[in-house]
Amino acid sequence: MDIYQVNGLPLHVLLVHVVVILVPATALCLVLFALWPAARRRLGIVMAILGAIVIAVVPVTAQAGQWLKDRVADTPRIDAHANLARGLWPWTLALGILAIASWLWYFFLSRRDTQRAPRAGTRRAIAILIAVLAIGIGGYATYQTVLIGEAGSRAIWENSFSDTPLR
Repeated sequence: MDIYQVNGLPLHVLLVHVVVILVPATALCLVLFALWPAARRRLGIVMAILGAIVIAVVPVTAQAGQWLKDRVADTPRIDAHANLARGLWPWTLALGILAIASWLWYFFLSRRDTQRAPRAGTRRAIAILIAVLAIGIGGYATYQTVLIGEAGSRAIWENSFSDTPLR
């Protein structure tokens, strides 16, 4: 049994759909979490869970992609897709860590009612830092995900269908 296949389909083609949805969704939730207290209260631990899932699923998708790359014809478009994909992991790792750290900060460390609550100025500075990092890291991780997905789609679909129905 090959762990990189599901019912005869390469696992990569299934997991990319998770990555394409999860990375931008996590980025958007993280920006909302950082900037909007009502969203922060509603998202709660979901923010940390999204971060953990992103950290887990991207490397598995990349490994499944390498498995698939070893089994398809080597083309410049496949190579371009694979080269772009190598740059996603650091950004999604940072996104996941920031999501988890943000949740930890807001729900354990920055509460005013705790014994060792940081001063208001410290809380404000860290809130601004989290927001800036969320926008930067989340935005770039999403941008990179779109580029990689588009390159992969072109590698598979470009020139492989007809503009007019064949039947």
